[in-house]
Amino acid sequence: MTASGSGIDRGALRLAATFQHGLLTRGQCLAAGVTYESVRHAVRSGRWVRLASGVYLTEPGRTGWEVTAAAAQLAVRGVGPTDLQRGDGPLTSPPVALFGTAAARAWGMPGAERAPLQLAVPRHTGIRGPAGVRVRRIDDWDRRVDLTSFPWRTTKASTVLDCAADGSADDALAWLARAVQKRLTPMELLERELSARERLRHGALIREALADAKADAHSAAELRYVRDVERPHGLPVAKRQAPSTANGRSAHDNCYDGFDVVIEVDGRLGHEDWDARVKDGRRDRQLGATGRWTSRAFWSDVAVTPCQTAREVAALLRAKGWTGALRACRRPGCPALGD
Repeated sequence: MTASGSGIDRGALRLAATFQHGLLTRGQCLAAGVTYESVRHAVRSGRWVRLASGVYLTEPGRTGWEVTAAAAQLAVRGVGPTDLQRGDGPLTSPPVALFGTAAARAWGMPGAERAPLQLAVPRHTGIRGPAGVRVRRIDDWDRRVDLTSFPWRTTKASTVLDCAADGSADDALAWLARAVQKRLTPMELLERELSARERLRHGALIREALADAKADAHSAAELRYVRDVERPHGLPVAKRQAPSTANGRSAHDNCYDGFDVVIEVDGRLGHEDWDARVKDGRRDRQLGATGRWTSRAFWSDVAVTPCQTAREVAALLRAKGWTGALRACRRPGCPALGD
């Protein structure tokens, strides 16, 4: 990094550029003693590259998503990480942060490797983002934004819930599953963030699944099967927790006596336990040797597509002799009856 002139605080500029992926703002340059004409000359000569309004790359040729994200943030207010620390006082809040899948990408979370740039700003401010960049206005800014990483981003717990709330119910479960499997954030922080988000989209479903994950159980998913799949669609009533005929030591979630069909409801988020997967597969094969068919339903099956699941279970039962009538539930456009 070079700039002409005397009395320049080069240490401050080097420090700022180090934290900002080689970037400097016009305000930082002027505060360090670099004249506006010197900045223009650095750009004209090719030593610096203007990446956004008032934002300059002091290391031409340096590229990457983080450079792009950092430049977008610096363009919002011309404020960088070193500007938040004043003397020995505490850090002040940043004016902008990466949001949603963009924050997930910055954290290195799986599933967000190609996420587009999206920023968040405090709700009750007049801050605007750069042209062409989607901006969300959010509440509880100080709680939801991480101060220690740049480009600034929402905390890991907030990021997981933001991503979960931004898509379908199936997407929400997928994000929660990844958070649990990959230990993206401590469970207690996820619970704390969830408790503070009363109006979170898919909040009820996320709370149910998270409670099951914490308990290492799947009772809520099993209840969903009875309440949303079996009962409202007129399926036969299964025997719950019936002893296994394969080994006599385990129990089946839903055993349809007389039809030799077993439906296991697996509430584990994504089968994160390999040993449990192997054990379940072995039990299914042992049960198959007795003439029973075993099928598994997961969170998405009972919470997102219960009508389709009812239709599939009915097909299994009919193949084993059930002659009952499947009925549509009260969900709009219930597809249980099919064509």
